Amino acid sequence: MREVEFDDIVKSIENMIVHTAYNLPEDAMNALKKTYEEEKSPVCKEVLKQILENAKIARTEDRPLCQDTGLAVFFIKVGEGFRVKDGTLRDAINKGTELGYKKGYLRASTCDCFTRANLRDTIGYNLPAVIHFDIVEGDKLDIEYAAKGGGSENVSRATVLAPAQGKEGIKNFVKEVISNAGPNPCPPIIVGVGIGGTFEKAAISSKHALFRNAGTRNENPELDAFEQEILEELNKLGIGAMGMGGTKTVMAVHIERQPCHIASLPVSVNVQCHSSRHAHIVL
Repeated sequence: MREVEFDDIVKSIENMIVHTAYNLPEDAMNALKKTYEEEKSPVCKEVLKQILENAKIARTEDRPLCQDTGLAVFFIKVGEGFRVKDGTLRDAINKGTELGYKKGYLRASTCDCFTRANLRDTIGYNLPAVIHFDIVEGDKLDIEYAAKGGGSENVSRATVLAPAQGKEGIKNFVKEVISNAGPNPCPPIIVGVGIGGTFEKAAISSKHALFRNAGTRNENPELDAFEQEILEELNKLGIGAMGMGGTKTVMAVHIERQPCHIASLPVSVNVQCHSSRHAHIVL
């Protein structure tokens, strides 16, 4: 059994959140640069230039990339031989989240669903974090984190298709979601697609798909081809950077697939804005 101090995990989470708020990860930056180079519209090219300049200012001046600093979303793989000393893992993640959002002067965005009252003085500053746990072999703690903004989350959708609708039905659903979203999720965007499992599993898979480095190819050849097919169709929509009508609306499509029940075909589309703030550490 390998033990890690509670406070060490807290500090790692705190630092991860502050760094991610100010520094666009390399994969997202490279995807934006590639999009800028390939964009045909002069107007959208100028918009992309400003987005890249914003990222530079955020990094050099330690300022948030966006005023919406998001909700904290974690995918955690816990090794069977890993143990937190002097506390629980959930408490360490939540404490690190609260400290990180305070230290970085980031917006507290969690509120009561009905009253809309901010929860910073009751539950905690931008708490609770959204945490997905998985138990794996080994003695490591694998942490994936993303700051998920409201604009991109608001346009995300899930459904259950009839099995006979197949790939064509999936593609049409994705196109419908992105077309209806228009400029609201601040394109150019990354699109996560979860296929199979159950209703909730498809939604979680579509969220996790966004953590894959932007534009990396799917290891499954069939899914890779399907991603490229959907990407091409989405970029024909002509929404463009910040909705200004260009040739590049989507930087990447990432698919995660699970087996499903013989009577259903769950599909979820989770959208990430151009400011794809995510990080990955292993303790």
